[in-house]
Amino acid sequence: MTGHSRQTLAARLSAAPAKGVNAKAAAGKFKDFAVSCNKAGLSVELLKIPRVKALLLGVAEHAPYLWRLIEADCERALALLNADPAGALDHCLQKGLDVCAKSDDEGEVMQALRKMKQEAHLLIALADLGGVWDIRQVIEAISRMADVAVSACMTFLLRQAASTGKLKLADVNDPQKGCGVVVLALGKHGAKELNYSSDIDLVVFYDPSSPALMPDSEAAPLFVRMTRSMVRILQERTGDGYVLRVDLRLRPDPGSTSVAISLPAAFDYYESYGQNWERAAFIKARPVAGDIALGEQFIAELAPFIWRKYFDYAAIADIHAMKRQIHAVRGHAEVAVAGHDVKLGRGGIREIEFFVQTQQLIFGGRRPELRGRQTLAMLDALQTDGWVTPEANDELSKSYGYLRTVEHRLQMMNDEQTQRLPSGDEDLAAFAAFCGYKSFGAFSAALSGEFKRVEFHYARLFEHAPGLDSVSGSLVFTGTTDDPDTLETLKKMGFQDASRAIETIRGWHFGRRAAVQSPRAREVLTELVPALLESLSGSGDPDAALAALDHAMSRMPAAVELFSILKSNKDVRNLFGDILGGAPRLAQIVAQRPHVLDAAIDPDLPRAASQTHAYSNRLELALQKAASAEDALDIMRDIFHEESFLISIRTLAGTIDPREAGFAFTALAESMIISSLASVMKSFEHDHGLISGAACAIFGLGKLGSREMTATSDLDLVLVYTFEDETPESDGQRPLHAAQYYSRLTQRLISALTVSTRRGGLYDVDMRLRPSGRKGPLATRLDSFRTYQLEDAETWEHMSLTRARFIAGDTSLGAQVQKVIRESLSKTSSSKSLAKDVFEMRRLIATEKGENQEWDLKLASGGIIDIEFIAQYLCLKHARAYPQMLASHTYKVLELASDHSLLRSGEARELLEAHSLYSAVTQMTRLTIGEKFDPADAGKGVLQRIANSAACPDFRSLERDVLEKRQIVRKIFNSILNSPGS
Repeated sequence: MTGHSRQTLAARLSAAPAKGVNAKAAAGKFKDFAVSCNKAGLSVELLKIPRVKALLLGVAEHAPYLWRLIEADCERALALLNADPAGALDHCLQKGLDVCAKSDDEGEVMQALRKMKQEAHLLIALADLGGVWDIRQVIEAISRMADVAVSACMTFLLRQAASTGKLKLADVNDPQKGCGVVVLALGKHGAKELNYSSDIDLVVFYDPSSPALMPDSEAAPLFVRMTRSMVRILQERTGDGYVLRVDLRLRPDPGSTSVAISLPAAFDYYESYGQNWERAAFIKARPVAGDIALGEQFIAELAPFIWRKYFDYAAIADIHAMKRQIHAVRGHAEVAVAGHDVKLGRGGIREIEFFVQTQQLIFGGRRPELRGRQTLAMLDALQTDGWVTPEANDELSKSYGYLRTVEHRLQMMNDEQTQRLPSGDEDLAAFAAFCGYKSFGAFSAALSGEFKRVEFHYARLFEHAPGLDSVSGSLVFTGTTDDPDTLETLKKMGFQDASRAIETIRGWHFGRRAAVQSPRAREVLTELVPALLESLSGSGDPDAALAALDHAMSRMPAAVELFSILKSNKDVRNLFGDILGGAPRLAQIVAQRPHVLDAAIDPDLPRAASQTHAYSNRLELALQKAASAEDALDIMRDIFHEESFLISIRTLAGTIDPREAGFAFTALAESMIISSLASVMKSFEHDHGLISGAACAIFGLGKLGSREMTATSDLDLVLVYTFEDETPESDGQRPLHAAQYYSRLTQRLISALTVSTRRGGLYDVDMRLRPSGRKGPLATRLDSFRTYQLEDAETWEHMSLTRARFIAGDTSLGAQVQKVIRESLSKTSSSKSLAKDVFEMRRLIATEKGENQEWDLKLASGGIIDIEFIAQYLCLKHARAYPQMLASHTYKVLELASDHSLLRSGEARELLEAHSLYSAVTQMTRLTIGEKFDPADAGKGVLQRIANSAACPDFRSLERDVLEKRQIVRKIFNSILNSPGS
């Protein structure tokens, strides 16, 4: 070793990779290298030193990237081996700094930085592989190189901005001083713990009021352009490679913010929406370029966000959830070395870092000594402070060094940002040799031992955290990158676009939805997400379910209540998942009124009431507690929304069929009308008194009358009144004539049924089917009603009356009205133009509203109106002979018509089947989507729900069935109503 200083890298070598199966080929590469050195006139005496030769042979065999660096510049390689490594690194970095401080040529700067990176990478790798530097020195050296590269690049860009008149530099010899922009390094870079081929996590902040800005310079565009230029200069690949890959996604909400962010905006974000994982990230934050003083001031002012004043036990639940997201069921009970991720896998580097950072977050607010950036130093501090045992500190520190070394070996081979071990036996054996082991067995035993030690200590940190055994894999939503294992887990759960799912949930954590902008909402959300995703996976369309939830959250002012309900009950979560995947309309209801889910999982749900008296009894009991008229309106709406939701859920679950759903929705509506009328009459009596011998009755028409209401039906109402006195007037303090009295009472009833309070609305009310339609009074006197129906009403009005049914008010008057209706409808039976009138009415509707929309089953040719018109025609034609035909319910009318042979048996069967099909589809589309249904806009889960409701295996089969039934119904319609003698 004569002639070589003890300080040279070559003289200090103490280790080398072991020989592998390709040792012979490596020897050939080494020989060729020596020949190249000779040809270049370089001494090869150094290459004869056994330790040097062993090191270079190991590189030649196992690390193609490093060998290319050695072959590319023989003189550089020999010079590094023959130099003091610390001094050589200083000299290498200073060359890069000098070029960037003087050159005005971007190409020259890019080349200088890449040459600097190559030389530093080779030097660090040789010192690492040769055992000259330990892991602390290696990661410090890699981080120094990154610091210099970013800083040198910023120096060049700041000088460039000054030369174009955009900035005024405070010190031309130190362009970064007071420049108004700072680059913070986070993650391993901030902690000076970079791995060999690491990306660097940077955040760029600027002061919009910096004196460095020229009067005509806008801060945002300038610093955004500068940031983009910095990224391009550092990571663009040229003939000399690249310097560093830059990741800017740790900035506030990267999906919706610029690459450079103003300091005021950053403060607002962290104070309002900052998450625990961002607090953890900022533990390591360090200004590395630009205005360093500005960066240090920012970090100091951000300290209250990072470090809570008291031991932060409030964040423990969130941290536990973060842990389980990172490691829900990652790996297996026994760690397999093949293909294992030494960073993210079970027992890996991330667990050691997380072990340290979580305790820093919890205790660092009161313990300034726990606020350091570096993992190993903080393990020592945690031991000193009594939070970690000496054994845990010693074992985790050793494991950290060992695993980081393995990580570097993985990356040195091809300069790739990878932490995953090879999977094949041959590749594993070769990699074991690169790590210095003579056999894979020895390497596997050593590495597995480290994984198990880390896993043991990591598990103890969270041994009191609740489990998450039901989740089928890893679910990580912290940070800004898509975790590969999470993508795989989501795909297994049935998500077609797993990346979009991750971004959606990440957006919630960033507070992009108003509903999750409170810290408490995000804490509960973090705990809830894995279980919620599992529930969504069973919905039939997880992607649509998640999108529906995201849409619902965009319209919710707050979500803590909903999240808490979902978190506490698995059955509720599963039900909510079904709703999101198959009934977006119901999902919106849940978002607005989360507690409807409570009632929906009542064990008595399948036996829930569907009769008017049951709803009325509940209303009566609840309204006894009303403190005011406004309170009564709110109570009615609460019960309405809850009961309507229950009917919808029962229909969705198939515990009631579509016809039963129609009865239930109708019964609920009747109870609301009865209670509203009673309330209005009581109020009216208080204000205006009573009219002697007067009474009123409400009749329902349309879907209300026929008991075929859906989740979105309105109310077709007619109010009829009567009185005995010649000069009827109420006896109150503000008397009203009967006509005025009942007109105003009707107006107030409509208001009670339609007005929206803080609890929402009830129904839309349609009074157009009253005598004379819009032109007639809201309330009709019995005598006028009789005269109109017997003498003036048109066929279409009598068609409407076939579904008229007494709903509320005076039963005696109701019977009188019903008698008038029967009398008038029986009279219509003798009309010779009846069939023509009905046919023309259908044609008019088709002309005005169309009949070609395939999925508007009400208006479509051969659809619901065709069947209803057939039923109404049969009622009118045969009312005199068969009074029981005035049964109001369309299906019942068709059954009776068949029983009395008023329809051919084949026609009756087809119409009944079509009616059942249309009812099923209409009920399901109304409760899942709403009024407007277009299959092109519906998720596959919704379409399958609709198909299932009609007992079809899939939606395509349903389409065929509907089309076939429409053609048959239209043919029957034309046969009955457009044939001679009908």
